[in-house]
Amino acid sequence: MNDMNKSKNYEFSQEFQDIARFAKAISHPARVAILQTLAEKNSCICGEIVDVMPLSQSTVSQHLKELRDAGIIQGEIQGPKSCYCINYTSLKKNFESLNNLINKLTANCESSCSTDADSSCCK
Repeated sequence: MNDMNKSKNYEFSQEFQDIARFAKAISHPARVAILQTLAEKNSCICGEIVDVMPLSQSTVSQHLKELRDAGIIQGEIQGPKSCYCINYTSLKKNFESLNNLINKLTANCESSCSTDADSSCCK
């Protein structure tokens, strides 16, 4: 692999890497649906996730892996099944980090828009 193909993630702060990993993990509608399903059940779910998703077992497994790798869900293998539930501590921490970033990004725009009636930055 040449230098052009190497990941440059290490060049960014851990905070930015964590926000990007979280955003990527929740960026697919199937993953959002999986989180919704887990939240509705309010307990760990074993095989039921596949039953309520319009996706194949392998596709659901791939989405679960993305959510697990980002720390948003946690799972345990119980016999032939894997059981999953939301890691609410991680979910809240990641959401707060993303929310803080959004607030920082919009702070300058909001202050300039409130003082300059012709500003188009917030439209």
